[in-house]
Amino acid sequence: MKRGILLIDRGSREQEVRDELTYICNYIKSQGGYDYAGYCFLEVVPPYIEDGIKHALECALDVLIIVPYFLYPGKKVKMAITKVMSLQKNTRTKFVVTRLLNSHKTMISLVQQRIENALEKTSIKTPKNEIDVLVIGHGSKDPNAQTAIKYVTDGIKNIYRNTLHCFLEIEQPDIRQGFRLCQRNGAKILVVVLYFLHKGAHVKHDIYEDLEPAMASSNIEKIIVTEHIGTDPKVIQLVQERICEVEKTIA
Repeated sequence: MKRGILLIDRGSREQEVRDELTYICNYIKSQGGYDYAGYCFLEVVPPYIEDGIKHALECALDVLIIVPYFLYPGKKVKMAITKVMSLQKNTRTKFVVTRLLNSHKTMISLVQQRIENALEKTSIKTPKNEIDVLVIGHGSKDPNAQTAIKYVTDGIKNIYRNTLHCFLEIEQPDIRQGFRLCQRNGAKILVVVLYFLHKGAHVKHDIYEDLEPAMASSNIEKIIVTEHIGTDPKVIQLVQERICEVEKTIA
């Protein structure tokens, strides 16, 4: 049986995003022995979903496993899955869709790792129960997005003094409000977690338009910003796990 993998990402013009997705696809293809592994974008720039499906089907696949490469559910994810399944009728290839990356213990572990790495780089020896954490996500109109990011902050809340979350856009609290909440809680050392999969425009530029003024106007003694999620091996393992889940259902 010929099997293929297609990652669906939101979309970005940044080359770093393409590089990260290419790396993940190549790794999964080599490790899983798939006949095809590629990515496409829901919006912004090609390859769009139609392009991704077309390229995959050129390999005459029996099964194409679709991976919505998103951190939490929302309107964009629903749009992507609806678009994919609308193309199923045009082929004999069986399409199966995996679950998202959200609400999995791996994401808690990854956030914890990003925090520890950031603290090590700055040589801070302060006990963890004296450190505050602010996780910044993208934001979505879907209420399940709040649940997904809260799953992560709840997973580390017993480790640090306070753990809060805020959003770059769409949802509240926004970044300025998140910082005000941290100040109100008496934060002295604050680790800001960039809860984004890619080093796209949001991480490279957009987030700092709000983050830098918020940092400058705060009275928090020390603020440390982590790296984004990126191509961490734990992320790739989680993608592989999601793929394995649906492979078990394929006759």
